[in-house]
Amino acid sequence: MILNRALILGTLALTTVMNPCGGDNIVADHVASYGATFYQSYGLSGQYIMEFDGDEELYVDLEKKETVWQLPIFSEFRSFDPQGGLRNVATEKHNLDIIMKRSNYTAATNEVPEVTVFPKSPVTLGQPNTLICHVDNIFPPVIKITWLSNGRPVTDGVSETSFLSKDDDSFLKISYLTFLPSADDIYDCQVEHWGLDQPLLKHWEPEIPAPMSELTETVVCALGLAVGLVGIVVGTILIIQGLRSGGTSTRQGPL
Repeated sequence: MILNRALILGTLALTTVMNPCGGDNIVADHVASYGATFYQSYGLSGQYIMEFDGDEELYVDLEKKETVWQLPIFSEFRSFDPQGGLRNVATEKHNLDIIMKRSNYTAATNEVPEVTVFPKSPVTLGQPNTLICHVDNIFPPVIKITWLSNGRPVTDGVSETSFLSKDDDSFLKISYLTFLPSADDIYDCQVEHWGLDQPLLKHWEPEIPAPMSELTETVVCALGLAVGLVGIVVGTILIIQGLRSGGTSTRQGPL
């Protein structure tokens, strides 16, 4: 993928902080971002998204001009007119054109993304699971994430979030891969971004405990047998002592 430089306009967002009590030091219980929008010169692309506690609720598909819910069940409780999102994006585009001219078309500063790969749940061979590729510190928000299995690109079972906004004006993106853990398979999350000199590969493979050697098995069995024998001997001695004590008490009579 050939990536060109881009100039980015910051996001326009309406953020709501919900907290049951006030005070000088406010700690937010929940944070919702209603209408985080950005537009960029690269590919003349942008994004309109709503978030809650850092998770994506919905975004507006700019090509299809429709609302896409992260979970379809959300649409049963509320609705959103995509025209509102499209208007915000159009405003961002207009502002971007002005700022680009004023800045003499200065390119944005590229940050180096941070990549972490981990499974959704503890891994058991043969049991379905999901790999998560968490890409943080993204700026500008132009990135390509590719899953590799044994060095070959994977497309089945792959999904990803939109760009999620952060307080420092950078973005994060999460890619998911559903898979069936196997001892023979290894996986990589490949990330391409302007902040990287070359594609970044983050490796993951299931951690399988190494089998014990024959010597180790022999030692463990011998120790187990020894502990068992000691237990039998100690138990026998205690039983005999108990019987002797009981017999002595029985023979004692009145003085």
